[in-house]
Order: sequence, then structure tokens, then C-alpha cells
Amino acid sequence: MKILFLHGWFSVPGGLKPSYLIEHGQTVTNPPLDDDDFERAVRTAQAAFDRDTPDVVVGSSRGGAVAMNIEAGTTPLVLLCPAWKRWGSAGMVKPGTVILHSEADEVIPIADSRELVQASGLPDSALIVVGTEHRLADPESLAAMLQACRNATHPTDASG
Repeated sequence: MKILFLHGWFSVPGGLKPSYLIEHGQTVTNPPLDDDDFERAVRTAQAAFDRDTPDVVVGSSRGGAVAMNIEAGTTPLVLLCPAWKRWGSAGMVKPGTVILHSEADEVIPIADSRELVQASGLPDSALIVVGTEHRLADPESLAAMLQACRNATHPTDASG
């Protein structure tokens, strides 16, 4: 599966999460997003999306806000602790979006993701509570991210 991975604020391409996806057989585009200019980050992400036509877009923290602000058509979104209240103008996500967030997130409150699920009319099951902190870098969170990507592209095959 082709994945567009949008990293968080002051993160870099090639980090733990996109590397995990690559190690598990996925083709990952992970463009460098501008940390200072949100609109430039959105333009970079949009260009990568348009060029590579991914099967799923994964956005981590600020990258989640970027993912919410690109034109991705029907391509599913998997958002990791999305920082949508801090950046961008999108206040809703499309049907089928999956959000992973930790109750113990010390950067972005999980209440923000619960609000996003409700505002978007998503089922409660769209929010997967996982992990021990904001980065979602523990093995359980990484596996949940990969499974969410698989489920998003093959919703009838939950076994992955």
C-alpha cells in the first residue's frame, strides 16, 4: 500500500513511525514539511499527494492538521494525535477517518480528538485510544497505526 506520511512539528522525514511502516512492507512518501509556515507545509503535502496518489494519508500531530487541510478526495485519513485546533482551518474530517490518540498525551489533549469525532459525525469507534504519550512510539501504538492503515484501505478485511 502507498502511504503519504505527514510528520509532526519539528519532526523530520524518516522518523520512527514512517520507518516502521516501511519495515512492514509499505511504500511511504514522507516529505519534509515547513515548521514555520503552515500553508507552505500544506502545499508541500498537497504536491506529494497529487504526485504519488497514495492509498492512505497518515498525519502525526501537526501533520494531522496538515492532512485535514489538503484536498485528498476519498483517500482515507489516519490521524495520530492530530493538532487540528492549533493549526489550519479544518474543523471536521471525512467519513472513514480513523484517529489514534493516547489518554496520557501531554501535548494534545485527547478531548480534542473526541471533539473532532463528534463534530465530524464519526462513530465512537473512529477514535482508537492507544499509547502512553504523545509520540505514539511504543510497539502497541505502532502496530495500531499499521492496522488502521490496512483497515482504511480494506475495510471489509479487518484481519489485515
